[in-house]
Amino acid sequence: MEIHILASEAKQASISLAAIDSQIKNNALQAIAQALKAKTADIVAANKEDLERSEKENLGAPLLKRLKYDASKIKETIEGLTSLMMLPEPVGETISATELDKDLELFKVSCPIGVIGVIFESRPDALVQISSLCLKSSNAVILKGGSEALKTNKILAEIIAEASEKAGIPKGWIQLIETRSDVNEMLKCDEFIDLIIPRGSNEFVQYIMNNSNIPVLGHADGICHVYVDKDADLDMAVAVTTDSKCQYVAVCNAAETVLVHESIAQEFLPKLKASLDKFNVEMFGCEKTQAIIAVKPATEQDWKTEYLDYKISIKVVSSLDEAIAHINKYSSKHTESIITKDKMAVAKFMSLIDSGNVYWNASTRFCDGFRYGLGAEVGISTNKIHARGPVGLEGLLIYKWLMKGNGHIVSDYANGHKSFTHKNSKKKFSI
Repeated sequence: MEIHILASEAKQASISLAAIDSQIKNNALQAIAQALKAKTADIVAANKEDLERSEKENLGAPLLKRLKYDASKIKETIEGLTSLMMLPEPVGETISATELDKDLELFKVSCPIGVIGVIFESRPDALVQISSLCLKSSNAVILKGGSEALKTNKILAEIIAEASEKAGIPKGWIQLIETRSDVNEMLKCDEFIDLIIPRGSNEFVQYIMNNSNIPVLGHADGICHVYVDKDADLDMAVAVTTDSKCQYVAVCNAAETVLVHESIAQEFLPKLKASLDKFNVEMFGCEKTQAIIAVKPATEQDWKTEYLDYKISIKVVSSLDEAIAHINKYSSKHTESIITKDKMAVAKFMSLIDSGNVYWNASTRFCDGFRYGLGAEVGISTNKIHARGPVGLEGLLIYKWLMKGNGHIVSDYANGHKSFTHKNSKKKFSI
């Protein structure tokens, strides 16, 4: 089917979906969870085909790890759906209320964006997370996964569509496209699609932005940093840095660069190397790092690289200011962490770092919609528009202004017969 027809169907579905009852949506999420559990064997079989084909095509190890979707990951996905069902209804919430005058009230109320196009990488679980978040927030969705996950994505989309439509969700609310040419056609569908969320490289996100009139919520590289300050607890710093890098390397919130204050580098770096060596991490360091531990020389390119692998770059810095300057220059504006006991340093770091997620004494791996309590996430936004950081339900909502009057006309206020009161109100919008 032609892409503009799919997009048109999604648009029609989104109109009905905007006003659908919360219980129907939760029932649909429950039905999807039950269907995934019932068809686990079929999903795993489809994923096995994708894995075998991708191995023959020499897909990199990190991407193969992302691609694998076994029974344990399906179980985690189902748990995520259950968690999402428990969240309060996000649509129709009164964000603010103002009394403009007696019996003239203005409400700012949450509403869905409409139709969202999401282009994502090889993780099949992302398809379920994205579509379920869109369903909970009453958005229709058009999905394009990586070609390496073709079979897995197809069966998942079919399961979700069938289960949700039987539960009362409008037909056509979820659409799956499969080829690069489909993406190019989708970018032309600004009549039907309200937002595109691409998950990929900086170059890919820029391509999307440059070739479409549709607004783009960009999530590009995850070049994340850990800065170990001069007043850090060194054992804590080793543990946090190791977790940031090694807990799961093939993800955008894994640390790629460690910055170490020169006053503690002599003591800290051997401890860090001993910890990272347990995971066979390949280390690249600046000249000062090389003088303390055995690492490969780091180049300018290393500071710009998202490894997604057991590799890390290390730089010794002379001050907090140098660390902040390095991060703001090379970071993809994703997630950064400072390890220190110095609250003044923390305040400066958190104020000046220009990233969506900034942590103190915590692993960068915490940057995740589920861990934030958002239910799940569509992606991480490194933009500075309506959503930043993990994009969960709130990031898939916009708002509209609703007004209730009693025959009020502007002329009365223009000619001075009436005056605005502009009082904040705690009222919730109701009919």
